[in-house]
Amino acid sequence: MQTIKKGDVVGFSFILTNQDGEILDQSYPGEPLMYLHGAENIVPGLEKEMENMEIGQSKKVQVVPEEAYGLFDDTLLFQVPRMNFPPDAVLEAGMQFQSEDENGIMNIVVKEVKEDVVHVDANHPLAGETLNFDVTVESIRAATPQELIHKHVHQHGHDH
Repeated sequence: MQTIKKGDVVGFSFILTNQDGEILDQSYPGEPLMYLHGAENIVPGLEKEMENMEIGQSKKVQVVPEEAYGLFDDTLLFQVPRMNFPPDAVLEAGMQFQSEDENGIMNIVVKEVKEDVVHVDANHPLAGETLNFDVTVESIRAATPQELIHKHVHQHGHDH
């Protein structure tokens, strides 16, 4: 039986819940999530637990924050002057946008809007969360040379 190893393209169905059992994400029936094993396309803790699984095998995996989206980092809470945003921008708590700094692209969530300052959070929305995955391996195949070079799966005729 073929087992998952580095360099394989893996398709798996999943249900992701938090510690309270609330469903955070899930795959759609017949539409497994595809990833390149060993290329850090999924959270490290889940990828490590899926190593050597077989097609049809199911597993419940608990992933601690350090092996998922990291611990919540208070230094990623910022106050940005309102004048840094376009004057006609309608800002509301919960809005998400991207910003770029010397470290690359950051996803930012608006937490609070005041007259002259906007409170934002650059933590991943699941930072600090222990994640519970219920996974079933649907498919395993060898990656193409191009997928290995690009470090991700090419689906539906995708090419660069």
